[in-house]
Amino acid sequence: MNSRDLKALLQEIQSGALSLDEGVERLRHLPFEDVGIALIDHHRALRQGIPEVILGEAKTAAQIATIVERMQVHGDNILVTRLDEEKAETLTSQYPTGTYDPVARTFSLVQTSIEDLGRGSVLVICAGTSDLPVAREAANTARMFNNRVDELVDVGVAGIHRLLAHTELLREAAVIIVVAGMEGALPSVVGGLVDVPVIAVPTSVGYGASFGGVAALLGMLNSCAGGITVVNIDNGFGAAFAATRINRDKSL
Repeated sequence: MNSRDLKALLQEIQSGALSLDEGVERLRHLPFEDVGIALIDHHRALRQGIPEVILGEAKTAAQIATIVERMQVHGDNILVTRLDEEKAETLTSQYPTGTYDPVARTFSLVQTSIEDLGRGSVLVICAGTSDLPVAREAANTARMFNNRVDELVDVGVAGIHRLLAHTELLREAAVIIVVAGMEGALPSVVGGLVDVPVIAVPTSVGYGASFGGVAALLGMLNSCAGGITVVNIDNGFGAAFAATRINRDKSL
């Protein structure tokens, strides 16, 4: 339940279209619901504007299915991240209208229409195809969080002309997420070309001295382009969450 749902509920009670007891029943599981293996935060959309997201990694398929079932009853749009294909089979068999993206490892179940609630678009830029899983996680998350999303893939600094061929996309974006491994140089380049917030995501892609993404992380933290925000290694979800907060149109 988000703030608009709550206002609609209170208006129904005020007008008499809904009894007080019926209203209480709808609110019964706020702020959270104990399902044994988890305390589901049904109040999160009211506080943050975004329902709770399920981290699928390290959870069993049965645990994930239990959480999804209870969230589904409340009518929330549901996003599961870091979900392997075996666990995804369980969810897609129970919820055939859901969508599993094997590259991003995300499962999305849309129950209420996704609206564009942003001031503009979120552009997700991916340095190389090897970085695509993290970039796609960011893009899918941003879409589920009611952003209009554009994607630009394989435009790393090894061939910078590929990025410069898309200057119109760069100019149109309200927020840009830049995903890169190796030495993590691409966010610095993008940050020097635009006047909007840039969120850099280091990936664990690279050879020996990349240290599992630490080299890219340090390169991004030490960027000579001012105003770049850096999230943790491989954290496409976190970048999309930050981009949503920056992009959200508070008047809607």
